[in-house]
Amino acid sequence: MAGNGASADATTAAGASRKRDTRLDVFRALALLTIFINHVPGQFLEPLTHKNFGFSDSAEAFVLISGLAVGLAYGRKFAGSRLAVTVQILRRAFSLYVAHIMTSIVTFAIFAGGALWFARPELLSEINLRAVVDHTEQGLLGMVLLGHQFGYNNILSLYAVLLLMLPAMLWLHGRSPLLLLALSGLLWLGAGLWHVAPSNFLDDGYWFLNPLSWQFLFAIGLAVSIRRSRGGHLPRSVLLAALSLGYVVLSCLWVALSWWHYDVSLGLPPVLTGFDKTFLSAPRLLHVLALAYLIATIPALSRWSALPLTHPLTAIGRHSLAIFIFGTILAMVGQVLMIVTGKNPWFGTLYVAGGLGLHFVYARYRDWLAGLGSPVATKSARQAA
Repeated sequence: MAGNGASADATTAAGASRKRDTRLDVFRALALLTIFINHVPGQFLEPLTHKNFGFSDSAEAFVLISGLAVGLAYGRKFAGSRLAVTVQILRRAFSLYVAHIMTSIVTFAIFAGGALWFARPELLSEINLRAVVDHTEQGLLGMVLLGHQFGYNNILSLYAVLLLMLPAMLWLHGRSPLLLLALSGLLWLGAGLWHVAPSNFLDDGYWFLNPLSWQFLFAIGLAVSIRRSRGGHLPRSVLLAALSLGYVVLSCLWVALSWWHYDVSLGLPPVLTGFDKTFLSAPRLLHVLALAYLIATIPALSRWSALPLTHPLTAIGRHSLAIFIFGTILAMVGQVLMIVTGKNPWFGTLYVAGGLGLHFVYARYRDWLAGLGSPVATKSARQAA
């Protein structure tokens, strides 16, 4: 979750009402709100999010939706002007990189401020902050080079790298969609088998969300959206729907009943049978794809999600980057307050409920701000002057 490079935050209701498919906005909004809830752990709303009812969570949903959105935004444009579109994509990737760095700095300041204000120095040992406190020079360099990332602050860096890979994906798709998916799948499999991932600078291990693995989900969304934009459709199969529903139900039972102790690996590598999030193991990948297939092919769900452009959920999804940054900052403040209040779940629940409301308020503010620069608003301002 996570902002999306496909949709400019300045899109206004008047200009996009006849063009924009709001279904992506709605599900992106739900993913962003869920990410916020899960980023303030220890309160009563967290167990209600869908990560507790299946193998995947809002991160998988966000990356898949992002792939769908960039396919709509850049698929046709890239065929007409590769260089210009590549420059646009790289500029967007750089914007996400800057947003990631600034959000990380603000996160550090929030925890440092909490440590000073509440006399709780242990706050600087949370969410992977201690390495930067103890090794400032290496830590700052690691932050800038993406070799050290704070907990709950690793989605924008993943998305920035995925956008850097996007021009190559679009070029491969132009050659053949099957070629893109085959090479992307091989990269996903190889990264999972041999644990190939960007390394952390200050400690052993890898990025929490490995872009070499997650790019496969992104590429699937890209290929599907370009196919849909060219008049293609998802295959509607009773058998495929039954398999998807069965897998979703099995996943729900597995998580709800804590069947993790059952060994179903059959000697196969963990990337094919495990539940690892870093390398996006197959059970997690299949779960989000099964959910997406059911949502896309069940008419009632598709109709429900096609909300008006003025709907509050649509507004949140339309301003996804700004909303994600806003939600991350709120969540980091919430984590500090949860710690200093003894992780009181009632306080956390009230805080998260209020934060959800602020998401809608901030989205409306972004709509109002975007409207000030629209041609209609500019003309009205000139007439008033």
